[in-house]
Amino acid sequence: MTDTRVPSRVFPRARQDAQSAKDAVSTPQTQNPAYRLAFQDMDFLLREDLRPVRFQLELLKPQLLLAEANIASTFVMYGSARIPEPAKAQAILDLATDDKGRAIAQKLVEKSRYYDVARELARTVSQLPLDESGKRQFVVCSGGGPSIMEAANRGAQDVGAESIGLNIVLPHEQAPNPYVTPALSFQFHYFALRKMHFLLHARALAAFPGGFGTFDELFELLTLIQTGKIAPIPVLLVGRSFWERVVNFDALVEEGVVSEKDLGIFTYVETAAEAWEAVQRFYQERAAQEPSPPA
Repeated sequence: MTDTRVPSRVFPRARQDAQSAKDAVSTPQTQNPAYRLAFQDMDFLLREDLRPVRFQLELLKPQLLLAEANIASTFVMYGSARIPEPAKAQAILDLATDDKGRAIAQKLVEKSRYYDVARELARTVSQLPLDESGKRQFVVCSGGGPSIMEAANRGAQDVGAESIGLNIVLPHEQAPNPYVTPALSFQFHYFALRKMHFLLHARALAAFPGGFGTFDELFELLTLIQTGKIAPIPVLLVGRSFWERVVNFDALVEEGVVSEKDLGIFTYVETAAEAWEAVQRFYQERAAQEPSPPA
């Protein structure tokens, strides 16, 4: 035996078998759905019984692609899909035809500044160098939709950086905003798996003014930190006046349903600079509390 090289595999790849199956001779047997390869049979994969498998696939696909993209951590930005950039908010106000519509539009104009804050914060964190192991840290991650989410992805693109979008299938189609990196644009069927991917790699999170979706995602994170299910990360509530108006956190303490120390889980900020300073301070303080390595 002169060639001692050992082949890396002896079975054909799934892609090869999939093509062979596609090219199979047409007979009553091969045309019946029962004959399809299981992983090519959409009717089979979409059965109720296969929900656990779909959960697994929806967990695994983004995880693998993020690892292949050399992404070690993310900076997640939550926020409303209804707060546009300032010029568009002003246009909505100009088109309002009644007092109620004008009042709501005026509120959107006031909050539209957070579009610029999100964009600036994304620009800042997207310029960080690779870490000592060559991994990318604090990669911007949004829900992939419009408004505040768009601002986050747009800020990353402003400085030539990639960013992640985690979209979800909704009855009214939510297309990815045009600033999400195509290779990092994911679509989910299950809200639970989408929320899991928001937090698996998150090492900082900024919650901008938003509605039910923002509240859902934010309060799940606050609960996970409060209960010790995950280690604390910087949680930034952007826009103190908004958050204190829509959620009376102090009243929760007064009612005895949360402890006063729980209010330390999050930090109020107003600007991108304040947000980034709060993140840096969090990690500096954590590093100072870690025991020194043995001599």
